[in-house]
Amino acid sequence: MLSVLIFFPAFFSLLLFLFPKKILQPIALSGSFFQLLLSGSLFFLYDPGHSELQLTENFSLIPYFGIQYFLALDGLSFWYIQLSAFLLPLVILFSWKEKKNLYFFFLFNLVSLSNGVFLSFDGVLFYIFFELSLLPLFFLIFLWGGGQKTYASFKFLIYTFFASLFLLAGMITMMIIQKNTTGNISASLLDFYNLNFIFSENSFSTQSLLFFCFCFAFAVKTPLIPFHSWLPLAHVEAPTGASVYLAALFLKMGTYGWFRFVLPLFPEASSFYSPFLLLLACLSLIYSSLVAFSQTDIKKLVAYSSIAHMAYVLIGLFALNNYGLQGAFYQTLTHGISSAGLFLLVGLIYQRTRTREIKSFGGLAESMPFFAIAFFIIILSSIALPLTGTFISEFLVLLGSYLSGQVWVYFAITGMVLGAIYMLNLFQKIFFLEKSPLSMKQKDLTLREFFYLTPLCFLVFAMGILPHFFFKYSRVSLEHLDKNKKNYSLSIKETKTKKGIFYEGTH
Repeated sequence: MLSVLIFFPAFFSLLLFLFPKKILQPIALSGSFFQLLLSGSLFFLYDPGHSELQLTENFSLIPYFGIQYFLALDGLSFWYIQLSAFLLPLVILFSWKEKKNLYFFFLFNLVSLSNGVFLSFDGVLFYIFFELSLLPLFFLIFLWGGGQKTYASFKFLIYTFFASLFLLAGMITMMIIQKNTTGNISASLLDFYNLNFIFSENSFSTQSLLFFCFCFAFAVKTPLIPFHSWLPLAHVEAPTGASVYLAALFLKMGTYGWFRFVLPLFPEASSFYSPFLLLLACLSLIYSSLVAFSQTDIKKLVAYSSIAHMAYVLIGLFALNNYGLQGAFYQTLTHGISSAGLFLLVGLIYQRTRTREIKSFGGLAESMPFFAIAFFIIILSSIALPLTGTFISEFLVLLGSYLSGQVWVYFAITGMVLGAIYMLNLFQKIFFLEKSPLSMKQKDLTLREFFYLTPLCFLVFAMGILPHFFFKYSRVSLEHLDKNKKNYSLSIKETKTKKGIFYEGTH
């Protein structure tokens, strides 16, 4: 089943070249709905009451190096699979006027490779998917980006590829340690979790060096300041579909890495260096919020707001308690919805006006009232208003950071206040200040635009009013991570049959 989730989008992307351009969009949309159906089947196949790995698929790829094709699902990856499938039909509906097979080819492959990242439990396999996921975004920016698309796409590729080399170095080092410790080489994450890396507070021990290798790779991808400069440029130059996936899913590969690798593999280093990471996250939050104030391009402002929201993830994560972990994880999901909504809305108005300059608009609420309502709902999520999902996530982050040290909560609250100011100020300038001639010429939302904006607006409130449904699928895995930080391990769920007990998958 998990292999189908990875390889169906890739296979379908090749089939798209067989269809004429006049029916390309309906065919692509049908494929996206089938992928959504496949992902939705996990609600029936996955048991959220256990932290063990489920639906495993495991066989040897390169026995000499201990590399396996090892796929599995748990609470840390469940919602990211749903998010990648949920966004695909929305992006296709937005891109309805695109009649290029190659454009949809890269979109489907981006879903395929991102699913590979979230489902891989072999370190080398994870790295392969992690690196290959750069290529669809690179080509989407390079081929369909703005005036600086070449510079933006190569800067994006160089930054993220170079940072990932540290991830590869860490993986190879752990494989060597595994060989020296047990006599058997392996790249399985389950084997990595059983290793005890030497840690010393007084020197750069093995655990500290590995910790910083992984931290650097994921800090660039998250991104944290000062490793962020590739992101605003990539967003500004990228086509809207690429921006949606870049913010809502690609950045989550970085935050997922902190949950899956950094905390469970390097517990002592995570605890010892947590003040440094918390300080970096707080500085990232305040700096990106202040820079957002000075932006004249709507898309660039939204890009800096994404950096601020990702900082909350790190603040909750390195609070190193259950409240912080739950809030940090939920923040990745709520940001996935709000950032996707903001970039779709910005892309929509750019399609009509061919400008994103804030000063070009004013009084847009009069000519586009339904667009204004949708924009306001997404902004409410971005500023964490009660009854929205982001309020739940940021409240838990604040609670977790308060329990870990009161100083961090003041930074987090300051970031919330700054975010509310620049977002509401943006809304006022676009929709309620002096009417501009450009704004008065615009028509309100079409039926197609209603279809891709309504699910996002619905989820904004669903995640705030019914958070227990979303926590149901991740809570147990996060609690397991919190309770076993110093001795983390994962097992494969047993399945009972009439003939006895067997383990899911082949190992």
